[in-house]
Amino acid sequence: MSHRRRRNTHTPKAVAEFARFLRTETVGGLILLAATAVALLWANSPAGGIYQAVRDTEIGPHLLHLNLSVGDWAKDGLLALFFFVAGLELKRELVIGELSNVKAAVLPAIAALGGMVVPAVIALSVAWGDPRAGDVWAVPVATDIAFALGVLALTGSGMPNSARVFLLSLAVVDDLGAILIIAVLFTSTFDLIAFGVALLLMALYWYLQKKRVTSTWLYVPLAVAVWVAVHSSGVHATVAGVALGLLTRVKRDPFEKESPCLRLEHRLQPWSAGLAVPMFALFAAGVPVNAETLSKLTHDRMALAVIIGLVVGKLIGITGVSLLAVKLKLAVMPPDLGKRDLFAVSMLGGVGFTVSLLIADLSLDGENAELAKAAVLVASAVASLLAAALLIKRSKAHQDD
Repeated sequence: MSHRRRRNTHTPKAVAEFARFLRTETVGGLILLAATAVALLWANSPAGGIYQAVRDTEIGPHLLHLNLSVGDWAKDGLLALFFFVAGLELKRELVIGELSNVKAAVLPAIAALGGMVVPAVIALSVAWGDPRAGDVWAVPVATDIAFALGVLALTGSGMPNSARVFLLSLAVVDDLGAILIIAVLFTSTFDLIAFGVALLLMALYWYLQKKRVTSTWLYVPLAVAVWVAVHSSGVHATVAGVALGLLTRVKRDPFEKESPCLRLEHRLQPWSAGLAVPMFALFAAGVPVNAETLSKLTHDRMALAVIIGLVVGKLIGITGVSLLAVKLKLAVMPPDLGKRDLFAVSMLGGVGFTVSLLIADLSLDGENAELAKAAVLVASAVASLLAAALLIKRSKAHQDD
């Protein structure tokens, strides 16, 4: 995610921050792509057995259910950092960013809702009658902002700035929806005591923020304790990252150069994009790619539900609901964003990747999970290529005007 234009704050510094973050996300997207390629090559090479052995090796004490496999540590542990950064971004946007302006927030918020509901409905319709339909519908609801921003930055240089602001604002709401789905649907067991401990520790974090405490030596152990408590409660551990992000102070005091929220984003976003997400991809994207898998992707209803949900559902959901909202006068289109621009940016919504892979891992098991993840990779690749072609065309059109 990235810094967006704020109301009446279009300063050179804000523009520089926006550009800096886009460059970081572009690099992060390339690293993520490289990690995915390594995972696929490794898993499908003669050393594929080593890949599985490393991914399934358990590390950690049995106490508090922390004896997790390497793959689970990447999924539950490292991704918590990614979601913490997402939580920081969400809090900042709600307080001082685009989503703090109701008029500016309506269109991307409605678009994000359409981009979640329509793919879920389409996926459920395609897989209807299949016993896996109830598990697969949530997979195509998420958009991977790292990849989406990378494609936009590389191929949409001529697009109006409002296209970027729209995508980035939409991504914040989309992330919130995915977080809620993970928290609600994938809590199989619930330990009330552990959850109570997590709430108390979060309250302590909020209190320390309120009292302007800045000690890293205090916050790091506290954040780890919150993660352990949430994980032990049965709620997916990544929710701990989001919660702490939302509890972080956003507004800068007069004596501060930058707020804790912005400072943490600057420090942690490179670690999230450069380490946490690629390591998750390394152990999540290593799915078998053979003739049988490729054949299933063309006729298996669960796989088709994921592919059609991401590529078609996201496009229809984001574009269709946005235009309907404008027609019904529920929202207004940015003055320099045309319908064709909206169509091109909406295509990026089909890049599911990180969170879609996570939901596939959480909702399905064994071969079904592997097939669903392969479908996510194919759909994300198709959506990326289509979006890139559309963005290049629209960029040239804007440059010729």
